[in-house]
Amino acid sequence: MSTDELVLVTGATGYIGGRLVPELLAAGYAVRVLVRHPERVETRDWAGDVEVVAGDAESPDDLARALDGADVAYYLVHALGAGPGFADRDRATARGFADAARTAGLRRVVYLGGLHPDQERLSPHLESRREVEEILLAGDVPTIALRAAVILGSGSASFEMMRYLTERLPAMVAPRWVDNRIQPIAVRDVLRYLVGAASIPGTVSRAFDIGGPDVLTYRQMMQRYAAVAGLRLRLILTVPVLTPRLASLWVGLVTPVPPAIARPLVGSLVHEVVARDQDVKEYLPDPPGGLVGFDDAVALALARVRDLDVRTSWAGASTPGAPSDPLPEDPDWSGGSLVVDDRSRTVATSPESLWSVIEGIGGAHGWYSWRLGWVARGVMDRLFGGPGLRRGRRHPDRLAPGDALDWWRVEKVVPGRLLRLRAEMRLPGLAWLELSVEDDDGRTMFRQRAIFSPRGLPGQLYWWAISPFHGIVFGGMQRNIARAAEEHGAAG
Repeated sequence: MSTDELVLVTGATGYIGGRLVPELLAAGYAVRVLVRHPERVETRDWAGDVEVVAGDAESPDDLARALDGADVAYYLVHALGAGPGFADRDRATARGFADAARTAGLRRVVYLGGLHPDQERLSPHLESRREVEEILLAGDVPTIALRAAVILGSGSASFEMMRYLTERLPAMVAPRWVDNRIQPIAVRDVLRYLVGAASIPGTVSRAFDIGGPDVLTYRQMMQRYAAVAGLRLRLILTVPVLTPRLASLWVGLVTPVPPAIARPLVGSLVHEVVARDQDVKEYLPDPPGGLVGFDDAVALALARVRDLDVRTSWAGASTPGAPSDPLPEDPDWSGGSLVVDDRSRTVATSPESLWSVIEGIGGAHGWYSWRLGWVARGVMDRLFGGPGLRRGRRHPDRLAPGDALDWWRVEKVVPGRLLRLRAEMRLPGLAWLELSVEDDDGRTMFRQRAIFSPRGLPGQLYWWAISPFHGIVFGGMQRNIARAAEEHGAAG
């Protein structure tokens, strides 16, 4: 299939957007993506096949540039759990997008929202999704709004939350609404509907409920997950007093999903979310083999995890409230003071051996330093709403810009030479960790820099309070990385 139409995808670095782009390319569309950090798409398989526009969906000028000449636009932007004002931010961004779409003369807007019941007071997360849907449908450009409940796929926040709860807790106490009915849907069926929505006649402008073939309670979903994963039946006891807030804190302690993201997901489970109609099938009939059932979707997702083929993940999106400021390259940066812990040492191995250890840092390999201190700091970060150390890595050996790495975000990778990480933990300032390999007249030099930009007096006090531990944390890290690289080189 081929088409002359140009499609804009917003949220292309997110879980759904990152998977939608190659599906649109395969369907024959020309694709343009609007991203705030273009470096995060440079390593994607499809990066060379799309037009990249650097910008923000909240900026009218950036939107105008991105929508110029486009025929269809996918609105996949959500301020999920981004603090108390996330609904206002979602509302303003949606209105700006609707206005920009009208000015650009788009043929179609496609939006992915949340499946929700009628005539109920919705959770803040679902209410915001519903409001964005109404804003886009009220615009002058014909809009298809697809409503989905739990999306089943490797890397999905909803799937990972269910996965870790089931795997880590053979017995658990859960809220009574684990017995509410849910209609989950496999991510591949969501993508099929999204791609197909672009070709629905322009006379159609409405919302469609989409769901898989199974309607289950959350309790049943966990039990069936356990069966597919080869686990024993889980013991699930319900209590009437576990609020969404308390449940999200509990989820945050048990799973890698931080409370800031777990809370809107848990809040959505308070409602029964079942498709009320099958109208979408009039325009997008089921494929010959039918929609993917729950058990098959779980098996496919687990196979992706096992084969290290998780293409996109919820962790690819920045942690709500985390800074996104890049490290100032200019040494005369005027944005404020920078304090640096800078260490260099010669390593008795090849640059390649040192780099292999550096690129494998974090996740299961750990941080080559004072383990108890890192764990304690991670627990503290989780308690204050940060990601802690449980996000792990997307791949055990390879890193790319934009990857989540425990409580860091990969900001820059120069293969064989430089790894720069930006902290997303809760801090009174901005922080980076930079690990680099240098060849000094045949000697392998390992340079490590911890960089901090303090925010006011609290930031200054924080830096000086932890300074006495730098030798243990950063010094130990450098020594242990060097030792591991030398052992790796000797073994190789």
